[in-house]
This record gives sequence, C-alpha cells and structure tokens, in this order.
Amino acid sequence: MNRRTPWLRPVVALAVSALFFVPLYLVLANVFKKSGRISGHPAALPWPPTLANVRAVLSRPDHLFWVSLTNSVLITSVSVVALTVLSAMLGHYLARNASGWARALTLVLLTGLMIPPQVILIPVTDVLKAAHLMATIQGLVLFNVGYYVPFGVFVFIGFVRTIPVELEEAARVDGASRLQIFWRVVFPLLRPASASVMIFLGVWIWNDFIDPLVILGPGRGTTVTTGVYRSIGQYQTDFGSVFALMFLATLPVLAFYLALQKHFIKGLTGGATKG
Repeated sequence: MNRRTPWLRPVVALAVSALFFVPLYLVLANVFKKSGRISGHPAALPWPPTLANVRAVLSRPDHLFWVSLTNSVLITSVSVVALTVLSAMLGHYLARNASGWARALTLVLLTGLMIPPQVILIPVTDVLKAAHLMATIQGLVLFNVGYYVPFGVFVFIGFVRTIPVELEEAARVDGASRLQIFWRVVFPLLRPASASVMIFLGVWIWNDFIDPLVILGPGRGTTVTTGVYRSIGQYQTDFGSVFALMFLATLPVLAFYLALQKHFIKGLTGGATKG
C-alpha cells in the first residue's frame, strides 16, 4: 500500500501537525495583536505587532503574573526534586528486591496510576485540614509527592533493571554502605530516567489547575494556571492580556524541557530493553 500511495504518509503527517499547530498559532498571533482586534479577527496575523499585551501583564498593579510565577516555580521545583529522589530510592529498592511483599508493594503503587486526582481530592482536603496544611504551599507539595510517586517508581524500576548488579556488588565488597552504593554508583547512572521523570512530572505539576485551586484556596495563593483563571472576570474583555499571560506561563516549562531533552528519549526507552 505504501508503494502505491507514497503520498499518503506525508499528507497524514502534515494534517496531524496542522491540527496541533492551530491552537499554538492562535495563542502566538493574539499575544502580539491589539486587544480590540482579537474578538473580531482571532485568526488574523498580528500586523502591526505590538508588545502592549505583554507589558500590561508584567505591569499589573496586583502583580498577578509575578506572584503566580513565584508560587509555580517554588511548588514545581520542590515537588519534582522530592519526587525524583524518593522515586529513585524506592524504585531501586523494589527493583533489587525479589520478595513477595516487594512485588505486592509495586503492584499497589502502580494501581495509583489508575486513580484520577479528582477522585481523591475531597479525602485529601480532609487530611490536610486535620494536619493544618490546607491552604498552604507545603500541603500542595505533599499532595503532589503522594500522588505522582507511583509514576516515578514505575520509570525508575524499569531503568534500574538495566544497570548490572555487579557494579553494586563491587562497591559492597569495597566497603560501601547501601546508601553510599545508591548515591555514588546507582543514582549517577539514572540521569536519563531522572530527566524523563522530571520533565513529565514538571509539566504535569506546572499545568495542574484543579488541585492548586482547591488546596490553596481562592485567596491564599495562586499558580500560573489559576492565575489565568482569576484574570478572567465576569465582564472580561481584555483578551490580549489573557493570551499574553498564557504565553508567558509556558516559557519556563518550555525552557525546562529544552534543558533536559538530551536525556529524555533515552530515559523513556532505557527500561524497555530488560524486564
């Protein structure tokens, strides 16, 4: 079929690419377009281009973007670092432990991947209220760590199994403790898997909307996603500022991905060569 219709594959690829490009084009075009032209001509080219929308967002009197950016960077960075370290340690332990209870624990952790966060959000808020962590950044970070650790463990287990056990045995013979073996031998070899975990979890936590909205509360804090939501009032007509805020909110996570993309694909496929 490919020999008879060699044009089919590039046409399908072009159509799919165009489908994904349309929302990106609309955001980019309307960021640099005068606010009054957006509602009437949303798909028109931004000519003449203007930075008025970006300047309006950066100079808001309530500092919405800067407060949201600070909170998102803090929440995402602390959550991702804690998740990467804990997931790597637990994934290494479970990958090297062949006991029945370790396999049962792995199964329990992996079932956590099938539970949507909205299902457990009400019980989580009750627990955070009892611990006096509701409407705090610490409470949101703890929720992120507890919910996303199964995914990190799943990635690290597959990657740890590709690392020869002889390396750890040699370090043990040299007198290294279990913790030293992990930090000095195993963890440096987990860079591709760590990059994959950090990219996935970083994007998920950065783009999360409902959990920060509920846990932080309407008046105690805001992230970039809830900031976009709160910037739209009941009678909002400044669509230019909304598009500019969405555009600025994507820049940090895009830079984060570009910084780690070198190890991204290797980390995804590293655990698939050995079960």
